[in-house]
Amino acid sequence: MGEKVFVAGATGAVGSALIPLLVEAGHTVYGGTRRAERAAELEARGATPVVVDVFDAQALRDALVRIAPMVVIHQLTDLPRDLDPALMAEAVVRNARVRIEGTRHLVAAALAAGAKQLIAQSIAWAYAPGPTPHTEDEPLDLGAEGGRRISIDGVAALERSVLGAVGLTGTVLRYGQLHGPGTSNAAPKGASPVHVEAAAWAALLAMRHARGGIFNIAEDSAEVSSEKARRELGWHAALRVSQEVAS
Repeated sequence: MGEKVFVAGATGAVGSALIPLLVEAGHTVYGGTRRAERAAELEARGATPVVVDVFDAQALRDALVRIAPMVVIHQLTDLPRDLDPALMAEAVVRNARVRIEGTRHLVAAALAAGAKQLIAQSIAWAYAPGPTPHTEDEPLDLGAEGGRRISIDGVAALERSVLGAVGLTGTVLRYGQLHGPGTSNAAPKGASPVHVEAAAWAALLAMRHARGGIFNIAEDSAEVSSEKARRELGWHAALRVSQEVAS
């Protein structure tokens, strides 16, 4: 029997790919968005829309308590279309706020609602300089400066909130640079790319198999290793929404 699942950031690139996977797997899916005009899009994908702003802690808590999901999936970001360089300086600050304040509110709401599992999107290019490929036990680049430091601080806060939530099994998915439908890249780009649909699969597989922890989710490269995800989640980079994986 499927679980109730709340997806925060359900109309984003990963969320849009994830919703049909969850529905096909038999879960009852609630899709969070702050924009009421996106509700019909969520309904068309098989999710019940929940219009709520993650920065409104009380409204978020009330929504999750009403839904009572067993699993909360955090796919929230705040980035401009096509990662427009002219807009990225301000976007980096906004995105860090989502990761810090938004995650804190989401964790609190999940706990209030009695959820048992929280899965959150992080990034695989936040590691401190050192030998590659990077594995999940290596430190983040907390000595970075400028915009990268703002991003790393946001990532570090998100991961602490998710992994330190007593009463929740917290899983962090460190995604590589996304490509594919709904992303800024039609083809692989960056040192550790991953197709958006393979990224969505990682969230579903984390629901099924993870005992919590951190997983790199990226295509094979010299930069990061995703061996842990392959071994513990049964994930691989060739997964797409049209495929099935045995539970």
